[in-house]
Amino acid sequence: MTSSNVAVRVVSDGSFLLDGGPVFGPVPKVLWERQAKPDRKNRVRLGLNAMLVKTPQANILVDAGIGNKEPEVCKDIYGHASSKLLRNLRAQGVTAREVDFVILTHLAFFHSGGATRLDREGNIVPTFPKAKYLVQRRAWDEAFNPDERAIPNFGPGIEHLRVLEERGMIEFLDGDTDIVPGVQVMVTDGYSEGHQIVLVNTGSERIVYLSNLIPTPNHLPLPYITAYDRFPDQTLSAKKELLARCEKEGWLMVFAHGYHDNAGYLERRRTGLSLRPVNFS
Repeated sequence: MTSSNVAVRVVSDGSFLLDGGPVFGPVPKVLWERQAKPDRKNRVRLGLNAMLVKTPQANILVDAGIGNKEPEVCKDIYGHASSKLLRNLRAQGVTAREVDFVILTHLAFFHSGGATRLDREGNIVPTFPKAKYLVQRRAWDEAFNPDERAIPNFGPGIEHLRVLEERGMIEFLDGDTDIVPGVQVMVTDGYSEGHQIVLVNTGSERIVYLSNLIPTPNHLPLPYITAYDRFPDQTLSAKKELLARCEKEGWLMVFAHGYHDNAGYLERRRTGLSLRPVNFS
């Protein structure tokens, strides 16, 4: 999606597999498997969709995928063969050194794992060496002090992010924040403390990156909330408000984990709300 001043694209890090039960929370399998067919281990395939926003002020990457630091763990457990994020960024004309801001919507490993990488000596280094990494302070605090229920969200762990903190590359946010003109983060909580979504106004188009508030098009129905959500009642409230806004104002919705469809517009039909998918890669 391009205007005279802003260009926005979905940039994929590939896909991965998660158990369909937690992915769809309280919804019975007999219902969710109609839209997302599980494999023999009951895992469903999900996209790893980051978003690139190119503005006159900055190149902004929203989320960083899984990355390549734990190839065997990611392949064996999560079915993630290799990271495609940097290659797909270059296809959009942006190198890792040209990214000015990385917005981490939260710190679950499939959103933040690619924020760092291993160099040739096996040391953890920033993937985007000139970027400021933007994260809500509450999300950071929860991730580094998780309770037993939150630990699975962080997969192989988040200690690698300490490298960014030690180098002064983390910028902590406190609530809704304007990043550059036309790009704003909005805190929804719900999935985690400090979970945030990203709103972009190109002038001719309004776009929302939903992160894990509505991770896939299959999660558009209100009861479809993952078992990973720390505060599902907050998710439900924010979801109702945002869906009403997207329908009324015609926002383009970008789904962080949509596999077959990664973006679309809400349309009101006789049977209720439905998604009109668009190709946004």
